[in-house]
Amino acid sequence: MAEETGGSGGPDRPSAEVRDFRAAGRGKKCPMCGHPVDVTYRPFCSKRCADLDLGRWLREDYRIPAEEPPDSAEEDKGPDADEASRGRG
Repeated sequence: MAEETGGSGGPDRPSAEVRDFRAAGRGKKCPMCGHPVDVTYRPFCSKRCADLDLGRWLREDYRIPAEEPPDSAEEDKGPDADEASRGRG
């Protein structure tokens, strides 16, 4: 009876890569609901949470707020330009 010493670890033992992959998900929480992570849907716990997150991305719920610079045309006019245009009309 020879022992296997390959990377596969035999039919009953997962390889080191598979063990590392599974271990990476242990102790982590799903960002959507807080349940433990399932390796199949990592970083989520289920297909439902993965789909909910995808829906948020597609609806553009994940955005970084930014201030847009003011238009240069509005800055050039100034407040006096508005009063002058009203007096002419």
